[in-house]
Amino acid sequence: MARVATAAPAQAAQLISEVPLDSARAIPTRIPELDRVLGAGLTPGSVVLLAGEPGVGKSTLLLEVANRWARAGRRTLYITAEESAAQVRLRAERTSAVADGLYLAAENDIGTVLGHVEQLAPDLLVLDSVQTVCVPGDAAAGGVAQVKEVTAALVRVAKLRSMPVILVGHVTKEGTVAGPRTLEHLVDVVLSFEGDRHSGFRMLRATKNRFGPADEVGCFELVETGIREVADASGLFTSQHSEPTPGTCLSISMAGRRPLLTEVQALVAPSAAPVPRRVTHGVEASRVAMVLAVLQRRAGVKLHTREVYVATVGGVRVTDPASDLATAIAVASAALDRAFSLPVVALGEVGLSGELRRVPGVDRRLAEASRLGFEVALVPAGSGAARIPGLRVVEVGTVAAALQALQLRPKERLQPADPYGSRPVLSVIEGG
Repeated sequence: MARVATAAPAQAAQLISEVPLDSARAIPTRIPELDRVLGAGLTPGSVVLLAGEPGVGKSTLLLEVANRWARAGRRTLYITAEESAAQVRLRAERTSAVADGLYLAAENDIGTVLGHVEQLAPDLLVLDSVQTVCVPGDAAAGGVAQVKEVTAALVRVAKLRSMPVILVGHVTKEGTVAGPRTLEHLVDVVLSFEGDRHSGFRMLRATKNRFGPADEVGCFELVETGIREVADASGLFTSQHSEPTPGTCLSISMAGRRPLLTEVQALVAPSAAPVPRRVTHGVEASRVAMVLAVLQRRAGVKLHTREVYVATVGGVRVTDPASDLATAIAVASAALDRAFSLPVVALGEVGLSGELRRVPGVDRRLAEASRLGFEVALVPAGSGAARIPGLRVVEVGTVAAALQALQLRPKERLQPADPYGSRPVLSVIEGG
């Protein structure tokens, strides 16, 4: 085994209590929704990777970040490797992002990029995008070796100068960051910018964050003049119905510490195919398949000869298991063509035996439902929810009990399933 020679350290090790903190305190970007996701702002010397599909608004968001950073009196360098400087200036004119202190360069050579950094000494570097910048050589830009070399060089200069760096990254058709997996390990923060391209609403999620929470979500809206923050996102992901409509149910999911009201819609239609279609949008297909199986086996809702379509409103992607009960209620309502006399908020994770499991943050979710004016909420038995004036909270132990409380069980299966929710809590309206 080869021996490794020791080397004298450039600086002696310090007691952790004596390490200065001033140089590592986060600096707010003046975009509260972005600061919420980052934790407190941009940490000096950090490298942030922002990934998203083409056209989702990554460049627009980062141009606004650079604009506000420069308006705070900090020198900012924006490197564009995909567009010309004139094209970026044109977008900046449209979004009112032309500010003193914001410098722009169109380069795709990492050596030249580092030369700009050496010459300008910026307080923030934005690079759009990391897959289009290359190291001089024979390899094409975007290759595994090229992306690793470019990112490693930028990480070194960021740490050396205590300068935050924001990189734009492409994504694959599966939605993951394009390039080598080590790219996500090299950077300090990985942000995902997502949303339906046919809708103006965008969600910013942190999938990795060394300086703050990794489960926070920021809400934005793309408008003609650029991008704006959405401080109160509840109501963006619901639809307005002039009359009760079968196949809809509301849920409140937790995005970090923020409760978000979401609407789950379902459509059930007859099918002559041997294997009826199951189509989902905005919800996990595997969880919907499990909920459908539980409805069929545990609650008597016949779905094996019918097509089922389940989607969320507003292009939001819901991964919180607490929305399982809302999905089950929406599908049962669509299958029986029955609507509720009042909107229903449903919270609960569905188990394979048909039981409802408790979810975290019930009180915060119910407080949000009460704030938005809802009157009825279904929660799993034993949740211990606090009393909230104006909100009737009904505890149910199983999916079957929840459907029976809402009069959504088939007539031949109308018997009490457990002590909770055996009485109807709402009147239903038969569909046309």
